[in-house]
Amino acid sequence: MRHRKKKTTLDREASHRRALLKNLATSLVLHEKVNTTDAKAKALRPFVERLVTRAKIPTLANRRLILAQLLTQGAVKKMFEVIGPRYQARAGGYTRITKTVVRRGDAAQMAVIEFV
Repeated sequence: MRHRKKKTTLDREASHRRALLKNLATSLVLHEKVNTTDAKAKALRPFVERLVTRAKIPTLANRRLILAQLLTQGAVKKMFEVIGPRYQARAGGYTRITKTVVRRGDAAQMAVIEFV
């Protein structure tokens, strides 16, 4: 039974899943919109929202924690200079998931995740 097991595994091992989320999060920060599957978007949302909450308080500790999760220095810089101040007055809900077409090859539900 899966009672109280919240983690979405995405049918991957832990290291592969962490790498996938880091790549998607970096792309989302840099481009502010990512087209992916619905399941990946739902797994990415809490990951990114925790990072945005940390970016709202520009301390060295928060910068190092975000640097450990994002892959490029440019993405970390954008988090603290653009995205963090943008959502300073917002309590949460920084991303939006919009379902799009069904992928033709494997009938996967596609979605766009973007910053509000």
